[in-house]
Amino acid sequence: MPNPYGAPEISAPQVNQMHADDVDFRLVDVREPSEYDVSIQADNVIYLPLSRLAQYQLDVIPDELTDKAQQIVVFCHHGIRSAQVVMWLRQQGWTNVLNMAGGIDAWATEVDSSVGFY
Repeated sequence: MPNPYGAPEISAPQVNQMHADDVDFRLVDVREPSEYDVSIQADNVIYLPLSRLAQYQLDVIPDELTDKAQQIVVFCHHGIRSAQVVMWLRQQGWTNVLNMAGGIDAWATEVDSSVGFY
């Protein structure tokens, strides 16, 4: 099901394939600390909670994301909050940002069940 914000999307298996193919992209997790703590965390994921982004906006964008032309994939639990972030980043000038459809839940269902469900 498409996200309600109209953010461009990519599937969890496609993100997994990008990683397998060594595509240069940044993976951004916008879940909150309580959600992050109950699931597996990956070393290559940039953690940027939506609440922190909403409060501090551009001041909390990490150095790894300052190139507004780089490819970025954003995810959350189900893909709704990450779609909001994708649209906000695009409004701020980022040009190559995608929402991982279905979020970490889709990843657990379609790619790696060891991530777990919550």
